[in-house]
Amino acid sequence: MDDTPPPPSEQSPPPPPPATHTGSPTDFLKGVVGKRVIVRLTSGVDYRGILSCLDGYMNIALEQTEEHVNGVVTNRYGDAFIRGNNVLYISAAEVL
Repeated sequence: MDDTPPPPSEQSPPPPPPATHTGSPTDFLKGVVGKRVIVRLTSGVDYRGILSCLDGYMNIALEQTEEHVNGVVTNRYGDAFIRGNNVLYISAAEVL
């Protein structure tokens, strides 16, 4: 049996590169309005809820909000307003 590799024309094509998201942060934020998000504060506390709206200062309004400290629900709020200077990041809590 011959151990030489087949000529390039008979080799399988290389795998496709991993999928990357090329959208801007603004596109992401527009895409998560009305969806469940996780907002991490600089203090380490998470707020999970439906993103109602946000502004250019990253001030955030959430509906059906839960406060999570160390992964444990500590409070539930109907609506919550979070000042943008406290926000570390916003993450989608559901598949986009």
